[in-house]
Order: sequence, then structure tokens, then C-alpha cells
Amino acid sequence: MKKTNINKIGFALMLITSLTACKKLDLVPTNKFTDANYWTTTDKANNVLNTAYSQISNSGYFFSNEALSDNAYNGRGDINGVASIAAGTYDPSLGRLKDEWGYHYSGIKTCNIFLENVDRVASMDANLKARMKAEARFIRAWHYFMLETWWGDVPLIEKDLTIEESKTIARTPKAQVIDFVLSELDAAAADLPVNTALPAEDRGRATKGAAIALKARVLLYENRWADVVTETEKLIGKTDYGTYSLFPSYEGLFLSQNEYNSEVMFDLQYIPPSVGTRFYTDFRDMAPLSVNGRLNAIAPTQELVDSYLMLNGKRIGQQGSEYNENNPYENRDPRLTYTVVYHLYQWKKPDNSIKVIYTKPGTDPDQAHPDEYSPGSITSPTGYYTRKYYDPTSNAADFGSGLNLILIRYADVLLMYAEAKMELGQMNASVWDQTIKAIRSRAGFSQTTALNYPSVSDSEMREIVRNERRIEFGMEGLRIFDIRRWKIAEDVLNGWAHGAKFGPAGVDDGYIRANQRTFDPSKGYLWPIPRDERAVDPNLTQNPGW
Repeated sequence: MKKTNINKIGFALMLITSLTACKKLDLVPTNKFTDANYWTTTDKANNVLNTAYSQISNSGYFFSNEALSDNAYNGRGDINGVASIAAGTYDPSLGRLKDEWGYHYSGIKTCNIFLENVDRVASMDANLKARMKAEARFIRAWHYFMLETWWGDVPLIEKDLTIEESKTIARTPKAQVIDFVLSELDAAAADLPVNTALPAEDRGRATKGAAIALKARVLLYENRWADVVTETEKLIGKTDYGTYSLFPSYEGLFLSQNEYNSEVMFDLQYIPPSVGTRFYTDFRDMAPLSVNGRLNAIAPTQELVDSYLMLNGKRIGQQGSEYNENNPYENRDPRLTYTVVYHLYQWKKPDNSIKVIYTKPGTDPDQAHPDEYSPGSITSPTGYYTRKYYDPTSNAADFGSGLNLILIRYADVLLMYAEAKMELGQMNASVWDQTIKAIRSRAGFSQTTALNYPSVSDSEMREIVRNERRIEFGMEGLRIFDIRRWKIAEDVLNGWAHGAKFGPAGVDDGYIRANQRTFDPSKGYLWPIPRDERAVDPNLTQNPGW
């Protein structure tokens, strides 16, 4: 899907759904698009499919979802409802719930319209039509996966409903929705091309590998470990479903010049502001103010920073880690530097010059001290800013960026495989070398204590594998789903989210108390069905506790 074409897609559904009545049933107006005359060319069908791609997700959810977890804190406003959800102060009336519910069902409607009508394009090449149908089924499966992950039982709609039908539909059991998603992904994979067969102008479209990786993620969230192994093994060291590998540079993985690299399996498509209107400016509220950030809205937490290993592979609290609390960022996992901005961070500017970031109060030689922690100000409430997904080519004024946002990458396939093998009691040196060692080597580890297969207990291995997911995907929005499926949200989302050691010495050893969270396990693992949706459709039951 050409990045330059993505802005041509927004009008298609409006044209289709705004049907025009005719005085005579045997006449079709020729001066406007209707359901009867729209589906005449491949280009028109492609416009609808491109609309479906644009509805997969958005940059706001991508970035703010990290603050639903213990990795980040939304300290200014309530972006996409994440502050309310993290603090446990929300109810079925929260706008985020209605918005996301509607977002996914809008995307499903687009896919249903496409699938019901594309066969009417008589002139379309049969192979292309099969591929495009597979793409629509992949996208529809994505939406249902997200819906059942957040809400459990949700209405399963496989056709375009009338308004009246939409007011009476009931929720479908989660297990049935998951079966549908898995079946759709199998069907999609059969007709999708491998990634290496896509021409340059179609990059960004769904592929066989993306369908298999998404299927593995669905199975992972259901703890179906043997099935996860089956699906991920189709992608590791094999080419029948595509050719993938870890990109050599962790930093470079998230730079615009390396889009569509060997690790990217599926991503959200954007284009630079100079080309069109599909770009995002979220990063201006995550970057340091001294490099033109506007204010801080999403800040990494101390808990995330503490999860990064030492270069010898040990956690900071382990014996022999060599961690120095007075110099906490020295000899740490290189991924920390490519993800989080900390005190005395060396920010690489577009011209490759270095800007030192001062976050500790009273240290910046600049009297304006724009990035220093200051309670109640527009600076970071944790003393940390974000580096990952900084686009050096973005607009200087507002960080307007066309950098694609990666939804699935090959590193996830490797870590899903590692987790499944670990849970099956099959983790060994061979699996370790294929997964954890490979990922750490790419990150920049070289010491054998970090790279070699460790002799540890099953519980210790589980913690190692889970923590590797956390640091590999830090600030990429996946943490919230992991802590929910591991059922540890009540452990990590109850109590204070902390910041750097810039707080009162007598409180939490001097680490900033940034925000107090509450998670109620009796109801928090499922979001409530939005109030407004239940008001319209009385057949929608509510989740327990809400």
C-alpha cells in the first residue's frame, strides 16, 4: 500500500453508505455514487479496502496505551481515557470505551461491505480479488481480536447490518469469537502473498507471515502453548510463509529510513506532512521540552527503567549485578538508551549534534531548565521522557511524522516461541539461542553471562522470558496486554507508579511518587460494555462487576 496513496481512501464508505433513492427502480443515477453503481472498477474497490486499512488503529492508542500499564504514566489530561483506567476511577460512561468499541465496529463494517460487494467488480483479476478478500478478512480478524481482548464476549457480525438490526444484536461468547478469528486468519493466510512477493507499491499490506504471526498472538493470549509453537515455527528459519529476520540495529529499527525492514511484519501506515495529511504529532508531548517538546503527557516510569538489565545480564537487584544507584544508567541494557530519556541523556539531533538533557532538579546550566523535574509543571512527572519512535525527519515545529508504527515484528514471534516452549517445559539451550540470545545480541549484549543459556528454576526462567518481552517492547503498547493475560495486573497496577530518585528522601527511598493506581481483579480484566451502546441495544449484557 503506497504511503502516497493512503490519503485517497477516506471518502469511499461515505459514498457507499449514503445511498440515493430513485423514482423508478429500473433506473440508476449516473451523476452520483450509489450501492448500485459504485462497484464497477478495481480502483473503487481498492479505495474501500484502503479505508479498512486506515481503521486498524491510530497513533493515539498506540502511544497512550503504554500508560495503561506500569511502563508509563499519563500525567497531563486523560489521553484516550488511560489516566482514568490506570487509576481505576472509570465506569461504563468513559469516552474511551465508547470510542474504541465504535472504532473497531466501524472497521468491521467496512470489511463486511467490501466482502459483500467486491464480487460485483466483474473486471477485476481473479487472483487480485482473492488477495484483497484475504486482506479484508485479516483486518476484520484484527478488530475482533482486539474487541474480545478488551471485552470478552462481543457481538460477532459477519454481514453489514441495518440500523434496526444493530439495535437488537447480542454478545457472542468469547470462545466463539476466537474460533472465528483463528478461522479467518487461516483463510486469509491461504490467499495472501509472502512478504517478499509484494511489489514496492503494495508494501504495508497484509501478508501470509502477518496472518500467521497474528494467529500466534491470539493463541498466546489464550495460553494455548502448543498451538503457539506450531504457528511460530512456520516463521522461524523457514520461508513458506515469508522471510523475516531481526534487523541488525535496535535503534535503526524505529527510524524512517529503515521502514519495511526485515523485522517488520505489519505496521500502521503514515506519510510525512510534506506529502499528505495522514501523519501524527503525538511525540511532541513525549519528547524533552529542550528539543522542542510541547509538554509532557506520557512519561516512562521508574518501574520500566528498573526492568532493564545490566550488561552482565543480571537484574539491578541481583547479587553481582554491579548496579550503582548513584550512577543508575551506566552499564545498562542498550535498549534503555534507545527507549527512555534519563538525566544527562545525550540526545542526538537531526544534524547529529548532541543535546544533553538535564532532568535532575538544579543541574541544568541553562537558567530556563526546561526538562528538570518540577511537580505540577509541564515537564515530565517521572523525570523521564521517551526516545523510541523519535523521527529525526519529523517537522521541527510539532514533531509531525510519517514514520510507520510497527504492530507486529519478528522479535515478537521469537519471544512468543520462547514463552510457549518455556511454559511447555521445553526451554533448552537451542531454543534460548534462537530467541533470547539472538535478541540480546542484536540489542548489543556481548558478555557470556548475558548471552549463554542460564541454569535456573522454572519460575526464574518464566521471569526472565517475561521481562525480556517488557524491555524489548518498552513503549510499544504491548505491556498492558501481557500483564492482563498473565493475570498480574493486581500486582503491578496497585500502588504507586514511580519516577526517578528526585523526590523526598524519606518517601519510597526518594523515588518520585508519580501516580497512585488501583486495579480491581474482580472486574478489571474485562472492560465494561459502553453505557451508550447498552442504551441503544438492550440485548447487550454487561460484564461482571460493572
